[in-house]
Amino acid sequence: MDEARVIQLRPDPEGRSPSPERGARERPIAAIPHPAVEREPPPSATSELERRIASGLAFLRRRLTGDYEVDEFGFDPELTDQVMLPAFRPLLDHWFRAEVIGIHNVPREGGALLVANHAGGLWALDAVMCGLAVHDRHPSHRHLRLLGADLVFTTPVLGELARKGGSTVACNADAERLLGSGELVGVFPEGFKGIGKPFSERYKLQRFGRGGFVTAALKAGVPIIPVSIVGSEEIHPVLGNARLLARMLNLPYFPITPTFPWLGPLGLVPLPSKWYLEFGEPIPTDGYGADAVDDPMLVFELTDRVRETIQSTLYRLLVQRRSVWR
Repeated sequence: MDEARVIQLRPDPEGRSPSPERGARERPIAAIPHPAVEREPPPSATSELERRIASGLAFLRRRLTGDYEVDEFGFDPELTDQVMLPAFRPLLDHWFRAEVIGIHNVPREGGALLVANHAGGLWALDAVMCGLAVHDRHPSHRHLRLLGADLVFTTPVLGELARKGGSTVACNADAERLLGSGELVGVFPEGFKGIGKPFSERYKLQRFGRGGFVTAALKAGVPIIPVSIVGSEEIHPVLGNARLLARMLNLPYFPITPTFPWLGPLGLVPLPSKWYLEFGEPIPTDGYGADAVDDPMLVFELTDRVRETIQSTLYRLLVQRRSVWR
């Protein structure tokens, strides 16, 4: 036996454990082979690119052959999810850095009416951002069917895109049909008075009309969810209104802002204000009975309750935010 490969142990005179002789070399311990762990290789950039190209080609084929579905209002879910929402997503996530509060108040299924304040000056981006926030931040990724003014749908290109994105004309008949079929419906009762109000009146709610949205919710028996949006007033601060130009162009107003029309097309770019969208607690309407829609006092009371909830929430959010830009 090779002495250089053996460890001689001597008894310790003090009764301790035997120890190797001085100068003896330990036998080297061979590494114990571990069974190979099979792991799936990460997808390469090439395979991911191929997947995206194949998906894009399939999308184009369906569009060219007409192999896609739209509902009775013209809503095109595939075009909305793959083209429209991705186009606006950078605005919500990076440009406005939107914080969404209370999204759990939006039901996972069934109809509900979302009522929000309205602003924007040049663009009614708050409606689009509200719909995108519901789709992206809600666990069920639901679509918000927006109710828009007639001007939206009579404008070339814009009207067709609005229909494809799920919007429809702001009338009780369409709202009731959507709510009755279990859809989320978004309404902005201030209308053009909210979008075009001067910057000096920012975050002061305008008149909510006659409460038509409350009537639609009562008939469908769905909850009303107040939505308060902070940040939209600063994207295009309205300093004035060129009424003569508005009449010539058949527009409800022609806003003058710090950047428009002075900077031309560059003035259309919204300022990067910090946004907050808070979805309040639902206000139930299913316990009032079938005759509730004919009670003007009840309609007025619910309308005023929704308006006051949104207004008080706006004031609270304004106090809490650190600045317009962060």
